[in-house]
Amino acid sequence: MFKLLHGLRPLYNFTDKFIMFICKLLLVADVVITSMSVAGRYVEWIPDPAWSEQMVLTFMCYMAMLSATLAIRKRAHIRMTSFDAYLPDGLVKFLDLLADIAVFALGGVMLYYGIKVCQSPLARFGKYESLPQLSRVWMYLPIPVAGAGMVIFELEQIILRLEDLFGIKVEEAAA
Repeated sequence: MFKLLHGLRPLYNFTDKFIMFICKLLLVADVVITSMSVAGRYVEWIPDPAWSEQMVLTFMCYMAMLSATLAIRKRAHIRMTSFDAYLPDGLVKFLDLLADIAVFALGGVMLYYGIKVCQSPLARFGKYESLPQLSRVWMYLPIPVAGAGMVIFELEQIILRLEDLFGIKVEEAAA
């Protein structure tokens, strides 16, 4: 299992870079649309599209959900570490593993129920108010996408935590 993970490391790295690239594109789109909208209120010849606010909010939802998956990969998510210095090292490692398993389960729930919501009539037949040609599926899609990312990246973290907890070295895992 550990050998397989280390063999998949390039795929994890590519996925991480791809998600970061998507987040950068979304941020640029947010800045451009917001700037155009604000400027359009004060400058006559710059359009202020009616859909700008909903698109900016949708892009922000995508960025928030996708960046949460990146935080999992980098172990940068918020966590309580106040008592870590006072607890035995093995217990801290076990609790970190337990937290990763809980986040893995949360990712599974987000993936499962996010898909159900995206398949619901509300999402499939509902439309954006300012863009009636655009389905609301796009509004709900960040949930299952982030759930899938959480499951993928948490699986990597769980295996790394197990390696750390049991003292398995990469060379030993490859043998």
